[in-house]
Amino acid sequence: MLPPKALLDAISTHASRLFNGERPLPREEFEAQFKTVLQSAFSKLDLVSRDEFDGQMIVLARTRTRLEALESKVVELEERLAKESPPAAE
Repeated sequence: MLPPKALLDAISTHASRLFNGERPLPREEFEAQFKTVLQSAFSKLDLVSRDEFDGQMIVLARTRTRLEALESKVVELEERLAKESPPAAE
């Protein structure tokens, strides 16, 4: 993963090449090239897609729900055990 400064420097370098060309680029070509520059920069980062993120959020929510259910079951079992077992003699 690139440090933030190196990433910004790389983007800046590529963007300046687009802006400082000998002739101005047509809007569509400029947008396409700038998109390529950004995609190249983003590919060097440790990013996940929105679909991957949303999928992991669903898994996390499901896991959290199951964990809460297990925790309440443990509390219930501990209470039942405490009621059923006689106090320990010293």
